[in-house]
Amino acid sequence: MSNEQRGESLGKAKIGLALGSGGGRGLAHIGVLNALKEMAVPIHCIAGSSVGSMIAAFYANNMDLHMVARFLATLKKKHWLDLSVPGLGMISGEKFKEIAKLLTHNKNIEDLCIPIAIVATDLEKGERVVFQTGPIYRAVRASCSIPGIFAPECYEGRLLVDGGVIDRVPINAAKDLGADFIIAVDVGPDKNATKIDNMFDVIAQTIDIMEKEILSIRLLDADVILRPQVGHIGIIDFDHVEECIQAGYEEAYKHQEQIMQFVQMEIEGENL
Repeated sequence: MSNEQRGESLGKAKIGLALGSGGGRGLAHIGVLNALKEMAVPIHCIAGSSVGSMIAAFYANNMDLHMVARFLATLKKKHWLDLSVPGLGMISGEKFKEIAKLLTHNKNIEDLCIPIAIVATDLEKGERVVFQTGPIYRAVRASCSIPGIFAPECYEGRLLVDGGVIDRVPINAAKDLGADFIIAVDVGPDKNATKIDNMFDVIAQTIDIMEKEILSIRLLDADVILRPQVGHIGIIDFDHVEECIQAGYEEAYKHQEQIMQFVQMEIEGENL
């Protein structure tokens, strides 16, 4: 069944998620998804940039997010950081790609249980690239390629980097999937001055500054905006798994009334 056919079978109104980029901070997306599951909020489609694409793929692959969290908590940097000779990136990304391939069972995007869109950036053309078909692990690897840190992913003649460069919280991609009500999750850095300790921080902060103004305009198109309090965590710091998940969980529940109003409205509309 194609994504389009699956989308048509979902009914009149669809709830979509737009999961933003943010490296290690993006583990908060798991907490958001856990909370929405507890609330019995149906999720009809997900668009993700960078780490948001990875969590979207895990969820749409019917993976146990608690299991994913436990796996990530035990994952050491040496398992996914393969430093390379300086070239197009300090990290080659091959280890990361193999992990993504393993965790998504080498499936294609169109094989997932709900439609997802994975956003990357064409570095040479400066264009947004949205994957809705093809190998999940290749799309996720491209979307997570933080410029200067990860080497770009060369795929189908394109040199692809992090989706967050052009679309940090991919609200429009969620709309394009047919979402009528969009919950956007922004895991950007704190508004206060960010501590810069290394070259990774320099690159990440530079990208965050460039994204900020564009994002403020695009967020107006979201119905609910969640901002988990994880901005103090570094972009390649995946050592705060439980803290990030809890922050996402708590942030979702802060907006429970607003979310459930839409869900209840749709239930009542279907019963008329």
